[in-house]
Amino acid sequence: MRHAKGRLLAAAGTAAFIFFAAVAGTLAEKETIINHTSVTSEKADQKSPIEITDELNLHAQSAVLMDASSNRVLYGKNEDLVRPMASTTKIMTCIIALENGNLSDPVTATQNAANQPKVHLGVYKGETIYLKDLLYSLMLESHNDAAMMIAEHVGGSREGFAKLMNQKAKELGCTNTYFITPNGLDAKEEIGGEIKEHATTASDLARIMNYCIGASQKSREFLEITGTQNYSFTDVNGKRSYHCTNHNALLTSMSGAFSGKTGFTGGAGYSYVGAVKSDGRIFTIALLGCGWPPHKTYKWSDARKLFQYGMDRFHYRDVYQEVQLPQVLITDAVPLSGGLDQPVMISCSMAEDRKKSIKLLLADDENVTVKTSIAKELKAPVKKGQAAGAVTYKLNGETVKEFPVYLTEGTKRLTVLWCLKNILSHYLSMPGIMEILASS
Repeated sequence: MRHAKGRLLAAAGTAAFIFFAAVAGTLAEKETIINHTSVTSEKADQKSPIEITDELNLHAQSAVLMDASSNRVLYGKNEDLVRPMASTTKIMTCIIALENGNLSDPVTATQNAANQPKVHLGVYKGETIYLKDLLYSLMLESHNDAAMMIAEHVGGSREGFAKLMNQKAKELGCTNTYFITPNGLDAKEEIGGEIKEHATTASDLARIMNYCIGASQKSREFLEITGTQNYSFTDVNGKRSYHCTNHNALLTSMSGAFSGKTGFTGGAGYSYVGAVKSDGRIFTIALLGCGWPPHKTYKWSDARKLFQYGMDRFHYRDVYQEVQLPQVLITDAVPLSGGLDQPVMISCSMAEDRKKSIKLLLADDENVTVKTSIAKELKAPVKKGQAAGAVTYKLNGETVKEFPVYLTEGTKRLTVLWCLKNILSHYLSMPGIMEILASS
C-alpha cells in the first residue's frame, strides 16, 4: 500500500511539474501574442465642414447661425471676434432678473436709474413699478432706465448685477464675454490694471440666447415676454400709464420667429439676436456691427438670409448605427472554461437601456464618423461591468455622442496558489484516492 501511495504521489508531483511548466509557458506565450493595447475600427470619415467664408454676403461684421439644441455653429462670419453688443445685452439682464427676482416685487427708481439716456421709459426718482412690468419695458422697447432699475433691485447695484451677469456667462462657457452695464451702453472699466470692455462675440451671444429660450428654468417666462407684441401697464400707484411695442420686426414678418432682441449704440452699430422654429428645428442667430445709420434695416435682411440658410440646408437625421464589438484578451487570468493553454477572451457590451437613436441637425452633405475604441487586452483581475472602451460618434472631428463599453464577465488573476489548489482538487477527486490516503 505504501508503494502504491508513493507511486501515486510521485505521479502527482510529475503532473504538477508538467502543469506548472505549461502554466509558465502559457503565460509567457500570452505576453508575446499581443503587443498592441487597443484596437480601433473606424468608418470612412466623409467630412463636409461648414463654409466659414461669407458666402451669404452679410452686412454684419460678425454673425453666427447656431443649432439651439446643441450650440453647434452652422454658419459663422467672425463669430469669435469680440465686439460691443448694445442692447442685445438685455437678454442676459432679463434672464438674470427672472432667475433671481420676484415678478411681483415693487421696484423704486433711484436718481441713477432716472438719469439713464434714451431710449428710456422716463421714470423719475422715487417712482415705483413692478418688476414684471419693467421686464416688458426692457425687452419690448429696450428702455435703459428700466434696465438700471432692474439691476439695482436684483443685484443691489449696477456692479453687483454685472457680477451676476458675468458669473452666468462663465457658467455657459462664454469665455469672450464681459458685462459692465445692464442696458448695453458702451462702457469700459479697469480691473487689476487691465482695461475691460462691455463686449461679447456673436457665438457667445447666440449661446446665451439658447440658454434663455431652452435650458433656463425661467425660459417659459422669458419666451412669454419676448414673444409679446404689445403690452400696457401703470406704476404701482396707478398714476402713470405706459405702453410698449415690440421692436423685433421678425415676430410679425417671418414664419416661426418667436423671440429676439435688437440693439444699437454708436460703438456697436446695429445688432440683433433672435430665434426661429421650423419643423422641429430651432435656429438662433446673432448679428454684431450690422451697419450704422441710416442702414437700420440691414439686420433684418441678414437675419432672413441666415435663418433661410439654416432651414434650407439643415435637417434632422438619425445617425445611430449598430456596431459589432470585439472580445478582449485577459492576460494572466484564471480560465473561465477550457484549459490553461487557451487564451481568456471576454465579450463586451453597451448598456442595454441606452437610447438607440441619435438625431442630429445635419446638412445633406455632412456625415458622422462612428469610431469603436476597445482595449485589445486587459490584465487580470477584471470585474463584470468594468469599462473596456467606448463607441464614439464624431461630426467634423467633434464628439457628439459616446457610449461606454463594458466587460460582460469577470475573472481572477492566475497565481501559483490557484494552480496548486486546482491540482490538489483534481487529484483528490480521482476515484479511490481517498481510500488510498486513509489506509496509509
